[in-house]
Amino acid sequence: MSFHLAPAHPDVHDLVGGTSVPMLSGEGRSGLKSLPQGPGGFTLPLELALRHAGPRRVVVRGELLGLADAPLVIVAGGISAGRHAAAGRDDATPGWWDAQVGPGRAIDTRRLRVLAIDWLGADGALDVPIDSADQADALAAVLDALGVGRALAFIGASYGAMVGLQFAARHGDRIERLVAISGAHRAHPYASAWRALQRQCVALGRSEGAVSRGLALARQFAMLSYRTPEEFGERFDAPPALHDGVARCAAEDYLAHCGQRYAARWTSTAFLRLSESIDLHRVDPAAVRVPTTVVAIEEDRLVPLADLQQLVETLGGPATLRPLRSRYGHDAFLKEDAAIARLLTEALAAAEGGAK
Repeated sequence: MSFHLAPAHPDVHDLVGGTSVPMLSGEGRSGLKSLPQGPGGFTLPLELALRHAGPRRVVVRGELLGLADAPLVIVAGGISAGRHAAAGRDDATPGWWDAQVGPGRAIDTRRLRVLAIDWLGADGALDVPIDSADQADALAAVLDALGVGRALAFIGASYGAMVGLQFAARHGDRIERLVAISGAHRAHPYASAWRALQRQCVALGRSEGAVSRGLALARQFAMLSYRTPEEFGERFDAPPALHDGVARCAAEDYLAHCGQRYAARWTSTAFLRLSESIDLHRVDPAAVRVPTTVVAIEEDRLVPLADLQQLVETLGGPATLRPLRSRYGHDAFLKEDAAIARLLTEALAAAEGGAK
């Protein structure tokens, strides 16, 4: 199914299902410097009442995988994750969660229909405060457009888990089960402090005419918060080396590569607004009444286990806490493929049992 938008910028277009629609690109207009529109994608124009910015005209870009008449599962990742969750028939390029989404995977596209979207703000054109509630409302509108009254599950990780909690609180009658991985009802103050420094890097880069450098530094700070000292100790246990008379530690090349790759794809407006959105996030756990599986990573420094224990204890519906150990910390949902697959398989089986 495709949804089309009357051109907002008549000079720049892409084709979606044979219909001309605007394709936003470039610094200041597109958060991702390239927003390819694959044959399996859709574009949906919306008028949304944003929590902090009031009524706004927005565009939601999404992708569907799997059978059209199968139970639908919403999949959502971190602020860098987009609509292309996995390789599919229409777009064979790797997605951000190929390990879990696809034929024979835990989220099996042979028997499930998978929906993923680009976050509001990822197109960089929405330069206003964006709340996780706004993302949840956008997803509810997509379900309306698809004619889906109730999804089998919402599976969210990191920022996606925050949006999942908002969705369950605001539209709980529209999902059978929530799986929240490494995302809580609020941002932890320590994590907010990390992100505040990252945003200052980007702001400084903007003021000095070095936007890409600022984005790259922000991403490098982010990588340190996503991973753990244990992993860095194993991977980069070598003494600093002198280069042109300056000491350089073993992890710097890795961090520089991560930063440069990120800065090549993202623009400053998208990063700033989505980073900010994490810190604006607040949900009353008592308002979440759908059955929920909460996955906590004990080594996660951004979303501490204690916060997720508190979340499970105060949720308004049945809840299960599933702790994992991982040297990858917050990024475990992208790295611990087998352990995450087992938990997803278990949660989806429970959702299907509840839907019968």
